[in-house]
Amino acid sequence: MGNGRKIRVLVVDDSLLFREVIARGISTDPQIEVVAKAIDPFDARDKLLAFKPDVMTCDVEMPKMSGIEFIRKLLPQYPLPVIVVSTVSEAVFDAMNAGAIDFVTKPDVQSPHGVEKFIHDMIIKIKIAAQAKVTQKEAVKTTSLHTDCTFAADKIIAMGASTGGTEALYRILSQLSPNMPGILIVQHIPPMFSNMFAKRLNSQTQFNVKEAQTGDYLDQGKVLIAPGDQHMRVKKVGTRYKVEVFSGEKVNGHCPSIDILFESVAKEVGSNAIGIILTGMGYDGAKGLLAMRHKGARTIGQDEKSSVVYGMPKVAFNIGAVEKQAALLNIPQLLTTMLK
Repeated sequence: MGNGRKIRVLVVDDSLLFREVIARGISTDPQIEVVAKAIDPFDARDKLLAFKPDVMTCDVEMPKMSGIEFIRKLLPQYPLPVIVVSTVSEAVFDAMNAGAIDFVTKPDVQSPHGVEKFIHDMIIKIKIAAQAKVTQKEAVKTTSLHTDCTFAADKIIAMGASTGGTEALYRILSQLSPNMPGILIVQHIPPMFSNMFAKRLNSQTQFNVKEAQTGDYLDQGKVLIAPGDQHMRVKKVGTRYKVEVFSGEKVNGHCPSIDILFESVAKEVGSNAIGIILTGMGYDGAKGLLAMRHKGARTIGQDEKSSVVYGMPKVAFNIGAVEKQAALLNIPQLLTTMLK
């Protein structure tokens, strides 16, 4: 927000307990002000108009209208960054698809540590959301490109994303040909959700997508996603590539870290790789992408206009790690051209 103005937040939840837990918790941060609380989408709509918040937190499960339906109807008229609060379920991805910026998992209210972590995550995500762009969705062409192309078997594609990334990755994969070289992905996402996200992409795209496990080989048409609390790196074994996932300290504030993946790709794959850095806050992945470029890899960065948060791609661009910048919808075509 800058200029000392607080981030104005509207908290929407049908549970009085949760409204209070969230409102009190996030208000402890000096940069955040809860301007109103609402009990359902209809109450929320009135309060949006009355209080003009900068960010809205919204429960997914609500009476009268679900949070997802509310976001879908609301955003075309009132583009505002929304963070959804949900139990552990695939509904969060539907909410992201509807236009939410991010999600936080509901804690067990009996667990002081759980509530503390929830509030800590919520505060971070509200600050990111306050800087995020809410753009009108362009329709995705679901036709995949160049299904007749043959690609070199020894190539690999590595992608990294954070805030706004689950939708960005879906939009790219849904347009790519399933005979692409193997793809490795680090998305900053909580544990449990990474496996859910992998299964969802597996059912919604033409790729064979799974959460990565140590020993998995990367093959054509296969996508491996780093688990939500483990780093992932790649090793060359003969002519093939194998992944290792391992626990470790956070790097650049994240585990999994995009830099860890990209640096291993630079070392093991060199000029046979293509690296892509997508929307997200912070600078994870920039140095790794630069290491890839120095080793002869081709590199792509998402442009500012199409990024929900132009943080990671901006840092990567500024340090010279990005060979070509592109709008999200143009990345599949650019990637395919680079592979030919």
